[in-house]
Amino acid sequence: MSLNKTNSLYIFGITLIATLGGLLFGYDTAVISGAEKSIQAYLIEPLGLGSFVHGATVSSALIGCIIGGLISGYLSNNIGRKKSLIVASILFFISALGSGFPETLFFAKGEPSIGLLFMFNLYRIIGGIGVGLASAVSPMYISEIAPADIRGRLVSFNQFAIIFGMLVVYFVNWGIAKGQSIEWINSIGWRYMFASEAIPAFLFGSLLFLVPETPRYLAYSNQYDKAMSVLIKVNGSKEKAIAILNDIKSTFVGSSNSKIFSYGKKVIIIGILLSVFQQFVGINVALYYAPRIFESMGAAKDASMLQTIIMGLVNVIFTVVAILTVDKWGRKPLLITGSIGMAIGMFAIASLSYFEIIGISTLVFIIIYTASFMMSWGPICWVLIAEIFPNKIRGQAVAIAVSAQWASNYLISSTYPAMMEFSGAATYGFYGLMAVVSALFVWKMVPETKGKSLEEVEKIWEKK
Repeated sequence: MSLNKTNSLYIFGITLIATLGGLLFGYDTAVISGAEKSIQAYLIEPLGLGSFVHGATVSSALIGCIIGGLISGYLSNNIGRKKSLIVASILFFISALGSGFPETLFFAKGEPSIGLLFMFNLYRIIGGIGVGLASAVSPMYISEIAPADIRGRLVSFNQFAIIFGMLVVYFVNWGIAKGQSIEWINSIGWRYMFASEAIPAFLFGSLLFLVPETPRYLAYSNQYDKAMSVLIKVNGSKEKAIAILNDIKSTFVGSSNSKIFSYGKKVIIIGILLSVFQQFVGINVALYYAPRIFESMGAAKDASMLQTIIMGLVNVIFTVVAILTVDKWGRKPLLITGSIGMAIGMFAIASLSYFEIIGISTLVFIIIYTASFMMSWGPICWVLIAEIFPNKIRGQAVAIAVSAQWASNYLISSTYPAMMEFSGAATYGFYGLMAVVSALFVWKMVPETKGKSLEEVEKIWEKK
């Protein structure tokens, strides 16, 4: 299907606004990388608390992510995809200011306490709920509005936005910390890191009022005239819009039978396992703890932040590789290739850790690992989660898959400090093993969806 310039610009504009949810997802989850040592010094060590509390605090937003993922199905089905994203933007804004200034209203500044630690974690959880919502609804929104032949590319833009958000916050954190004393960063600097998120959160919420609701949700809620209007704008042809709307309507025939296992258990299991493997390969350990990992290799504070930025640039470049190839090569080849690259990187890091070899080689293999992830499991997992589920159960099924993803993320991220105290080589070796298993899973179980409309993908499960 060919689109004229007007339609292309309209679709791109809508996608760009929707992907700000992805940018905030990346910004919120990575902002902790520059602040986690300051939080440890400011809130945890003065209270005599250890590595378990530190790991749980660094990962506390993930509790909110699980909650946000769980409620995303209910909200997206009852108030719509667009309004769910507006709710997420409000939560991002509240969390940004609250995490930066958790003493507001209840506590004295500069006096750490268990209550203050609780409030900080509460604000991070609020932001996490926003992340959980955005992580489920942003790719769902894009997939439901995008033409079939460019859907993979457009949904992959959401991953680009996630990584770009991480890169932006790496620069923000580095800019705040550059030239400042450790004392200033531990007292004031970390606050600016968190509060800076309020700016993109406000922008996201404001711009969402300019985008339409998705035609699949409008049809789901019997607003066929509005759905037709959006489809015409997106596809540039009334005839094409009528055909697509008829296909969408046909998937809602007998819509009372919309139980989660209406299409069998296999599609739900595949969605959950895609989410679990995306996290069990250990990517968020590299993202959340990047400065600490580089410092452990002998880099100074400023150098470790700079190396984190280098890693962020590599992530952006290889996410672009995925965007350019996902609709040409397909989902499965990219996932399997990425799994192999991640396994090579992680097994090499495990070996270097075992033999205590510290140097540039570790940075090289971390880059190989993250580049492999960003050209494959980073964007393609979200593409598949957004497109493999049938229309009638998409909201519920995406919620289950995304919740599984954030639960897996929390498990991997919160256990990392304790696992590293046991054995660095075993920790990284485990992530490498999961990369191997993920390749086998994709090869045996995941269907190819390249070039198929959402309604055509649905027929895969009807045959099972």
